[in-house]
Amino acid sequence: MEMTLAQIASRVQGQIQGDGQKCITGVAPFEAANDCDITYAGSPKFLKRLHETQAGAILVPLDFSEVSERVIRVKNPQWVFSQVVRFFHPSSRAWSGISPVAHVGQQVLMGHDVAIAPFAVIQDRVTLGDRVTLHPHVVIGDGVTLGSDVEIFPNVTILNGAIIGSRVTIHAGTIIGSDGFGYTPDDGIYAKIPHLGIVQIDDDVEIGAGNTIDRATYGKTWIQKGVKTDNLVHIAHNVVIGENTLLVAQVGISGSTTIGRQCILAGQVGVSGHLKIGDRVTIGPQSGIAGSISDGAIVSGSPEMPHQQWLRVQRIIARLPNIKKKLGEMEKRLNEIETSLNQTET
Repeated sequence: MEMTLAQIASRVQGQIQGDGQKCITGVAPFEAANDCDITYAGSPKFLKRLHETQAGAILVPLDFSEVSERVIRVKNPQWVFSQVVRFFHPSSRAWSGISPVAHVGQQVLMGHDVAIAPFAVIQDRVTLGDRVTLHPHVVIGDGVTLGSDVEIFPNVTILNGAIIGSRVTIHAGTIIGSDGFGYTPDDGIYAKIPHLGIVQIDDDVEIGAGNTIDRATYGKTWIQKGVKTDNLVHIAHNVVIGENTLLVAQVGISGSTTIGRQCILAGQVGVSGHLKIGDRVTIGPQSGIAGSISDGAIVSGSPEMPHQQWLRVQRIIARLPNIKKKLGEMEKRLNEIETSLNQTET
């Protein structure tokens, strides 16, 4: 594919500076781009290094003031670059039609242009929207509903009654709607608590590979609009994840906890059950969250504390051996002074 700078600028509502007729044939990272590629520089770190890249065109912020013959000024260079990548590498569907070796149950309703790959299993009373794509070995349980433009990658299982919105992507190996970890003790044994609820995933959600999202005991486990999860995330029964929240790899959220809108939970964060995490909360990596958190907080550590306090604590931890040594020396010196004073008095 080939596009001129003027064509690219027009499609991204950018302000071009330089030769609008220059041809671009591809996209590439900042360091690897050549004269036929477009790249982006969104941070001061890269803006200071524009002279180092060989790219034929560079997406830069609107307030970039340096004169250059190869820039396109845009509001958000990284976001715009992701759109430009799609210009040169448009997505194509891996499958079309319904494979004769897929299993389709009874009372299944399908929209237009549905693609079902070999060895996918669709059980009874399932509803599929328009342009749904199911990859090999996907299992869709009884009574599941999928919206339009949904893509489910291989070996995903979506169990009975789940409701999936439109423009949802679920990556390989994820399980949605398995029973939560719920047992009640009785005289030293544990009896299973039935899980009669569902999982609901709203529009524009992307679920990473190897996630496990448990059905509710009653009601629903709810992943709201625009949520993105990384790989190996666990979401327990009756959890609510607010709109446009990010869950990074290996996050685990215990049952009946509510995570607010536009939160970021970094890698390996663990959250206890029955908590309320407010909106726009950021939680640092490997933190253990044992209490509720108010809106807008930035916390780290286990147990959690304000992030700036946690940074100070981390600096002290590295110095603890020396502090211990100095305290020992001070204690020894004080003992010597005390012994000397006692001898003087006698």
